[in-house]
Amino acid sequence: MAELVRDELVAKYEAEYPSAVECFLDDFDACIAYLKCPPHHRRVIRTTNLLERLFREERRRTRAVSTFFGEKPVLKLMFAALIRAAERWNGIQINDIEREQLKRLQRRLVEQHRQDCAPVVELASKSLTAEEA
Repeated sequence: MAELVRDELVAKYEAEYPSAVECFLDDFDACIAYLKCPPHHRRVIRTTNLLERLFREERRRTRAVSTFFGEKPVLKLMFAALIRAAERWNGIQINDIEREQLKRLQRRLVEQHRQDCAPVVELASKSLTAEEA
């Protein structure tokens, strides 16, 4: 389904916005990663840009208060922004079906990570070469 939407978007905008479409295609998997999570959680996690939003908030606030008297007030400001962001996550309720979906997603991600990080040479051949030396 996601591939159909992707292909339609590419067909519609590729001629007019080629660099934007190229960027979209390069990061397509990242753009739709949140769809793997339960629907109830998607509106909270639909962006991976939480840190960037926090930095934007910090810049906005530091412009309003043009003079800080050292590092401590800036750290307090950033800590307050982090607390507010974390409070949004605390309100998420997870039912049994969603918990199972998250467990399946975790297992898939762990397996994918194992495959991505698997050694190029099998361990058995490595131990043979070590014994030969």
